[in-house]
Amino acid sequence: MRLSARSRRAMLAAVAGTTLVLSGCGKDTGSGSGSVSLGFVNGADTEFHTCLQKALEQTAKSEGAKVYTANSHQNSGTELSNIEDMISRNVSALIVQTVNVDALKGDIAKAKASNIPIYLTSVATSDVNDILGAAVVDLGKVGALDAGWVAEDAGGKDVQVGVIAGAPGAASDLLVGGFTKALPGNAKVVANQPGMFNAAKAQDVAENMIQAHPDLAYAFVANEEMGLAARKAFDAAGAKNVKIVTANGTDEGLAAVKDGRFSATVANSAMTIGQTAAKNAIGLLDNKKVDKIANIPLLLVTKDNLSKAPQYCPK
Repeated sequence: MRLSARSRRAMLAAVAGTTLVLSGCGKDTGSGSGSVSLGFVNGADTEFHTCLQKALEQTAKSEGAKVYTANSHQNSGTELSNIEDMISRNVSALIVQTVNVDALKGDIAKAKASNIPIYLTSVATSDVNDILGAAVVDLGKVGALDAGWVAEDAGGKDVQVGVIAGAPGAASDLLVGGFTKALPGNAKVVANQPGMFNAAKAQDVAENMIQAHPDLAYAFVANEEMGLAARKAFDAAGAKNVKIVTANGTDEGLAAVKDGRFSATVANSAMTIGQTAAKNAIGLLDNKKVDKIANIPLLLVTKDNLSKAPQYCPK
């Protein structure tokens, strides 16, 4: 009987699994003992990425699959190298939290040339025929939800808005684009600078922003870790009246909404994304009836609906 390409890959992965060494980590981080092996290429080291990986690994293990992980640390060149490394392991499928959507073309081409299907987290390609599937977060909608809160709160008054973005490319561009496009005409963006998803950098950006724009009324910050740093900077500068809207829905972020440090956040559960990616990638490999493109639920969280926020990170 002639085996399919996927079956050959799965058999090779099962035989070689205990001897594989994860690139850059010096040890095998696989989990589970099934014939399906997943290569997960993470994009960075924020709480989102850590929780995403934890959820994916836990879910894959419960499904009997083996997982190999690598981190691209916000570098698209490293991402491609990580994908090449996973291809050399002959994994059953690749799951990628990309650093930059522009890098995906090369990533997908590499995977397709090796007959290894690729599953995406957070974003999807314009041509979904090129991928196994995706767990998609409408990042433009995340930004738009925050912009909607600003519009309602401003109530038609002319206001100044600052944007502290993440790292250029992928998630940050989509978040910021969704936010700025949805702002009303009376809300003017007077500053837009990258915080690189780094708290110390975001604090510096916020300090400079409030000095240059002392009448700043609102700040959109691309994640809660940076948002908390921005809050410290604004408060230290005597600008406690600047209202921060942000995204993620972490425990710390929800606590900041509760005590007023944040005015709103958009819950975008890393746990849900990771669980969905692992379950659906394995299901699609097995030709089960699961959504090829799964849309992750979003919720604008304020003091009024804190109890409805989903769990962000697995225990």
